[in-house]
Amino acid sequence: MKPDYIGAELFILEKLDQKLPKDLFYHGLHHTRDVYGAALLIAKNEKISNDNINLLKIATMFHDAGFMSHYKNHEEAGCKLARKTLPKYGFDPKSIKIIEGMIMATKIPQNPKTQLERIICDADLDYLGRNDFKDIAKTLFDELKVYMNVKDEKIWNNIQLNFLKHHKYYTDYSRKRREAKKQKHLKEIIKIVESYNKGQEGTQEDKSSRSKKEAAKAPASKKLVKKAAPKKTPAK
Repeated sequence: MKPDYIGAELFILEKLDQKLPKDLFYHGLHHTRDVYGAALLIAKNEKISNDNINLLKIATMFHDAGFMSHYKNHEEAGCKLARKTLPKYGFDPKSIKIIEGMIMATKIPQNPKTQLERIICDADLDYLGRNDFKDIAKTLFDELKVYMNVKDEKIWNNIQLNFLKHHKYYTDYSRKRREAKKQKHLKEIIKIVESYNKGQEGTQEDKSSRSKKEAAKAPASKKLVKKAAPKKTPAK
């Protein structure tokens, strides 16, 4: 019996549409669809077999399904849901294990071990090297304000800077098509963060300069020194 790929996809799509929190501004159903499309594009260029592409499709559908119940460690929750659901659609334990491996590979920091895992990792962060990077990044900032208490843009841009510095693409397709644009975005964020630091330095210099000016204007304090009374020579 062959797995019912379409049935499994329709099931999880309906669940995601119904149960994902509405304040998942980044990790909503739109993100799952985006990763799905990017994964198929990468897989096509990486010459992946049709059977493996079918497993990849299911993994992309389930990779953020854990957000329906957990924000942190959602990958583990997604794997649990896959183990519970996929046998009903004819998936054998070996296929489910491959799908779980792909889901867990997307956990940050990414650590893919197979070609399918490398593809889904690159698809998950495909936007880092695209023209819509800023728009999508804004949705993640809005989400982190809700779930991770990221309060302002300074904190957010430092998070982005650190993340982009350490991120890497794993497939030839993504390295060729996304890396250059990602580096451009990184340079722009570096400039933004440097402007924060310069602003702080300027503020400190201004404070120091004002303090010196105020000290110069202030009247010099006069110390009153009392002259010691001359000692009387005792009478002999």
